[in-house]
Amino acid sequence: MGSSLTLTLANIFMAQWQKNIVEEQTKTGEFYGRYIDDIFMTWNRTEEELRKLLDDVNTWHPNIKLDYKIGNSLPFLDVQLTNNNGILLTSVYHKPAAEPYVTPFTSDHPRHVFSNIIKTSIERATRYSSKFEAFNYERRYIKLMLLCNGYPSTFIENEFH
Repeated sequence: MGSSLTLTLANIFMAQWQKNIVEEQTKTGEFYGRYIDDIFMTWNRTEEELRKLLDDVNTWHPNIKLDYKIGNSLPFLDVQLTNNNGILLTSVYHKPAAEPYVTPFTSDHPRHVFSNIIKTSIERATRYSSKFEAFNYERRYIKLMLLCNGYPSTFIENEFH
């Protein structure tokens, strides 16, 4: 991103830029959250009103343009968020370009690195899965991903227990 000051300046600029949106979301009891340049917000009015707001927001500054997605199920960072009749469901989101690759077992890394890959994957599944079915799916996904990257099944099973 450039110098170490760039991120701080970008955050200051975005905090000022988003002020009106945050105030509006707070008034209506909606949620607005931002992590660097990723924004997540809830909306209970019409989709047309939301599109109008977002199109308007895109005119506030020539250097800031929002690319947005609207829907009942969307990824935010590495979490898949789903609105199921007003109930928020979460699961692990896998970016298509990055998955299912992890450090291959045949690489020249210390053994604890491979153990930590498994432990952090399981921890992420535990934290992000709002339903047991989502966790179970992710657990199977992790095992297949590890097998595809050369991890021995005995090593995987030992780390899972």
